[in-house]
Parts: sequence; C-alpha cells; structure tokens
Amino acid sequence: MKIWRYSTKDSIMFIFSLLNIIVSITLAFYWDYFSISNWLFNIAIISFMVTYNIIVISHFFSHTPWFISPAMNSLVSMLNSINIGQSIQAYQLTHVRNHHKYHNDNRDPIKDSSSTFLGGKDGKHNTLLNYAILGGIKTLYNMIPHMLWAMFLWRKPFSQYDHGFEKLISKVEVNKKKELIQLRLDRLAMVAGLIFFFILSWQWALLCYLPSILVAFILVNIQNYYEHYGANPENQFSNSVSYYGKLYNLLTFNDGHHQEHHISGSTHWSLLPKLRERYASKFKEQERIVSPVPAIVGFLHRKRKMLHKTQGSKNKQKMN
Repeated sequence: MKIWRYSTKDSIMFIFSLLNIIVSITLAFYWDYFSISNWLFNIAIISFMVTYNIIVISHFFSHTPWFISPAMNSLVSMLNSINIGQSIQAYQLTHVRNHHKYHNDNRDPIKDSSSTFLGGKDGKHNTLLNYAILGGIKTLYNMIPHMLWAMFLWRKPFSQYDHGFEKLISKVEVNKKKELIQLRLDRLAMVAGLIFFFILSWQWALLCYLPSILVAFILVNIQNYYEHYGANPENQFSNSVSYYGKLYNLLTFNDGHHQEHHISGSTHWSLLPKLRERYASKFKEQERIVSPVPAIVGFLHRKRKMLHKTQGSKNKQKMN
C-alpha cells in the first residue's frame, strides 16, 4: 500500500519530526535542577531542533505534504505546530501563497508580508537587527492571540486575529472550511503541547522552551534575510540566493537550492538539483548571487553584490 505522495525519502523528515517532540519531552522530564551549563545545553538543543524544523522540515512539508492521506498530513501539521510554536497551516498560507507569489518584492506597496524590504528606507533592505530580532519577538508574541483565537474566539471575525490571512484563505468554501479547521487544530495542538510541557516542568517550559522558540524565530529570520539579501526581486532567475555546498544540502534536503525553489515551489526537494541543471542556461544569461556560505551565516558573505540597487538604477534611467 502506497502512503507517501512524492517519495519514501520524506520518511526521514517524518522521523525527524517525531524525534523533535521526543527529545523535547525527554529534556522537560529530566529537568530537575538549574545550572548555567544545563540551561545552555537545553537552549542549544531546542533552538537547533526548532530552527532546523522550520527551515527544512516544516518548510518543505508546507510545499509538498508527505502523505497521500489528508488525515496523516493533518496529524503531521499538528505535530510540527507543537515542535515549532507556529501553525503549519498558517505557515503554508503566509509562505506558499504570499512569499512565493511575490518573491520578496520591493514594490509600492510591498505585497510580500515577509519581504526583507519591509521597514527599509529608500528602497533598501530593512536592517538585520529589525528584521530578525524584532520580527522574532513579534512572532513569539503573536502565539498568544493565535492560541486564544483557537480556544475561545472561533466564531469571531477571522481578520481580527490573523491580519491579512483572510486574503490568503481559499475562496472555495469547501477548501476554506478545511483550512480554517486545520488552522484551529494546529493551534489547539500548540496549546495542548505548551500545557503538557508546563505540567512536566514549568521551569523548563519557561526557562528553556519559550526562550529557545524565540532564538529559533530569530535564526529563521536571519536565514530568510540572507536568502534574499542583495537579490533582484524583479527577475525570476535572480530573486533569491542559492548555496550549493554538498554537505549542507545533503544534511538539509537541498535547502541551499533556494533560487531553484523559488522558480518552482511545488517541485519536490529531491528534484531541485535537476531543476538547477534544467535552468542552467537561463542562470548564465543574467547576473545572480550564489553565496559561498549557507544563508544562516550569510553575514560572512562580505562582498555580496546588491542586484536590487542595479535594477533600481536601470529603472530610473528608463524613466528619464
């Protein structure tokens, strides 16, 4: 009986998802004393798992759900919503339907809600400090109204608690209902998971889990920032930044092929290298950014070109 929609290789990410929750429960269960070294160990482990889950596991799942069975995909969505402190359904709406539609645009107004240009001045990227840290704090804070909405405010106007989501939810009534139900299930799972962690050890939940979630949100924002920093949002073949290191892409299921992923978000992660080969001639026709380091340490790429500035100058010359 076939259960995997795209590839049995997705079973690895499914196992990682299960290990994520198992390790979290184990750490909470055995948290019986506080020491700086123990605290730092927990922060490091949880932050790494959550960051990896968001960047790799939940990211690819939101594009290409693993299972043929909708029920299994729903359970995975709930499981990883606990793991990453965000609804996977909400992530699918904002990332797949918004970010992959507008590709980190710099228009007036900016339509990509995660664009690195939001908050920037004179057509420049926002600062890394504002984008990563303040954005991470905002995401953590938003957990509260989102979970309250799922528990108590289900029949209230959706737009009051998820600004902009009403434009992303399917217009087909049947699909809209399914997406809203999954959104609520994800957030109820988050509530249940948080309560369970507090029951196991409120100290661990307060001192380790929540701070680690914040650290992960900040790291994920850094990742997204340097996946687009300097790229040209007006060109579909150079609107993102790729990194082709073999070891990194082996460990992250080809996450480094970000330009290829933006060209075709529905392409399974295992086929992204072939997509690179398919568009090799197109890539050669225009200037694009290929980073020498993974995006999460993109600040080490000191001499990165600012293609969006070049494009902006060309547009001004055409207007003149």
